[in-house]
Amino acid sequence: MGTHNHTHNFTERFDFSGKPKTWSLIAIVIGVLAIAYGFLTHHTERTFANLLLMGYYFACVCAAGAFFLAIQYVAQAGWATGLLRIPQAMARVLPVASIILIIICASGLATHELYHHWHADGITDPNSPNYDAIIAGKSGYLNVPFFMIRLVGFLALYSFFAVTLAKLSVNEDLEGGLSSYKKSFKYSVFFLVIFGFTTPLWAFDTIMSLEAHWFSTMFGWYNFAAMWVSGLCVITIIAILLKRSGYMSWINENHLHDLGKFIFAFSIFWTYVWFAQFLLIYYANMPEETVYFYKRWEPEYKPWFWLNLIINFVSPVLILMTRDAKRRETTLLFVAILLLCGHWLDYYIMIMPGTVGAERTFGIVEIGTALGFAGLFSLLTLNALSKHSLIPVKHPFLEESLHHHI
Repeated sequence: MGTHNHTHNFTERFDFSGKPKTWSLIAIVIGVLAIAYGFLTHHTERTFANLLLMGYYFACVCAAGAFFLAIQYVAQAGWATGLLRIPQAMARVLPVASIILIIICASGLATHELYHHWHADGITDPNSPNYDAIIAGKSGYLNVPFFMIRLVGFLALYSFFAVTLAKLSVNEDLEGGLSSYKKSFKYSVFFLVIFGFTTPLWAFDTIMSLEAHWFSTMFGWYNFAAMWVSGLCVITIIAILLKRSGYMSWINENHLHDLGKFIFAFSIFWTYVWFAQFLLIYYANMPEETVYFYKRWEPEYKPWFWLNLIINFVSPVLILMTRDAKRRETTLLFVAILLLCGHWLDYYIMIMPGTVGAERTFGIVEIGTALGFAGLFSLLTLNALSKHSLIPVKHPFLEESLHHHI
């Protein structure tokens, strides 16, 4: 590998100490206190809804890291080689995020604080006063054992591929040659097929079934778009902050430009799916469909409904439209942070009307829980990032990444 002309330090490791670790731990403590406050003040359903929101968001961002890796391998893309340690660190955290989400869902089912729309007592019993014919018709799919089998199965598969891809990259540095790269390609192909077919089901189960009368075949792709944009934003934020801290000198404005293009493009894709789902239901004007958006046009949610569209569509389109904007660290960092908050709001609007309804649901519990999970993600991801050198030095496309220019 002809790297002797480069001044980059390919052996550098991220030192996870000082302020990043301290702030991560402080955020986790704030999160624990906010969750405890929610339970102690008898806002149990609201607290569970926030735990589901952040548990799902946490798992989605980590899964997006694995998805990013798989795409680079299958496309045989070279531009992102210098960035790969970041999504690898995110992927390594997916097993932890999966376990947390499984615990939240299982606890919500056990306490009837989540999924009570299809898990209420007697809801499938024709002799019960709680009988619901629509839910009874879906009970072959929406029942607790099958729900948990699907959830555990999907997350276990995603976690296996995520960790395997990260490990193969490390093996590649230790052993050299193309053996690990070829294995990464094969695993990535299988992962993308499995992930592509099961991601909509994961979204249907975890989020859409909160309001089990309503369904949308677009909902899975709408969730996927939010997941993918959020994952791209996290990769971008970590890359820029590492670069500003003196790491990853090989990352330049060309790499940031590509990340900016992905964020810009998939923000438009997210909007396309959002608008298609909304428009089809709006003009069909069928009660069983429009009830979903009717709830989100109640006074408690309508401002958030429109703010969601402004942050996640209008902002990236207006700010990232030009080539120069995508190449400026400060602009890209601002948009990435804004979109992470925007997609938190997106999940908030998906979850809250179907769980806590019209109750006032924005305050200490929401902000504190979000901060807690952000701290946990930072702690685990940055710790994983610190375990290995910040560049896959024996990746076959490393030189392409180092000379990437657009």
